[in-house]
Amino acid sequence: MNKITQLFNIQYPIVQGGMIWNSGYKLASAVSNAGGLGLIGAGSMYPEVLREHIQKCKKATDKPFGVNVPMLYPNIEEIMNIIVEEGVKIVFTSAGNPKTWTSFLKEKGITVVHVVSSSKFALKAQEAGVDAVVAEGFEAGGHNGREETTTLTLIPMVREKIEIPLIAAGGIATGRGMLAAMVLGADGVQVGSRFAASIESSSHADFKQTIVDLEEGGTQVTLKELAPVRLIKNKFYQDIQELYAKCPTTDDLKVLLGRARAKRGMFEGDLVEGELEIGQISGLIHDIKPVKEIVQNMVSEFEKAKQEAVSL
Repeated sequence: MNKITQLFNIQYPIVQGGMIWNSGYKLASAVSNAGGLGLIGAGSMYPEVLREHIQKCKKATDKPFGVNVPMLYPNIEEIMNIIVEEGVKIVFTSAGNPKTWTSFLKEKGITVVHVVSSSKFALKAQEAGVDAVVAEGFEAGGHNGREETTTLTLIPMVREKIEIPLIAAGGIATGRGMLAAMVLGADGVQVGSRFAASIESSSHADFKQTIVDLEEGGTQVTLKELAPVRLIKNKFYQDIQELYAKCPTTDDLKVLLGRARAKRGMFEGDLVEGELEIGQISGLIHDIKPVKEIVQNMVSEFEKAKQEAVSL
């Protein structure tokens, strides 16, 4: 039994990233059914939509699953109350101060995990009473840390500072990547991009195909003045770069970003004007597979790599 499988009562120490517009109940339940921990991504759901996904997920799996809540979103109180009402037992919080909601959730018997991008924030999360942290390196898709610390350096630095279980995220899509993260001190891994390109992901088929077609260097972190986000270099990304050349104000950037651009890109499939978030590891993703196969491949590659490492 490893610390993460024990904490969540799952078979493998593999957690699915709660990615906006990708992580509906179909993906979360499929990952949980495959032996990992599935997460519903609340960041792209109105409160009642979240409730519906939680209820459907409970019907689709009898295994543990959780909800990922980015705390910079509105309706946070309503979302937390729905999570409690629906009996969700695991919550991953991100993009905010872990002190705000941890004690509230813990009092309700909920296991709380917070996502961080530095050892400083990992310590703060531990002090706030979370059960584990996800340390996410700069390679990750979606919202990112400003520090630009890569997973390879972040994991051992966080491990050195904290006592609680540690989940590595950012650039992990294979069994070899999983083993590397665990050798560096992680107890488990969180996988986003690989699950975004799965049959069960709720994102648009055209977005999934774009992930598969991407090559090394096809993404870049931008919009640091608002919230750093790793984007595919499409027309919208190029428009941001052109605006940067004119030394824009934060308001100028907000106007260009507008509303619902991530939905437009990832969910509705607008590959030109949409915000397309994905990790650097997309260069290693060559197909759209069912979740069960993704998990099985990761686990068998992990075991094989472990055996090979013994003979080094």
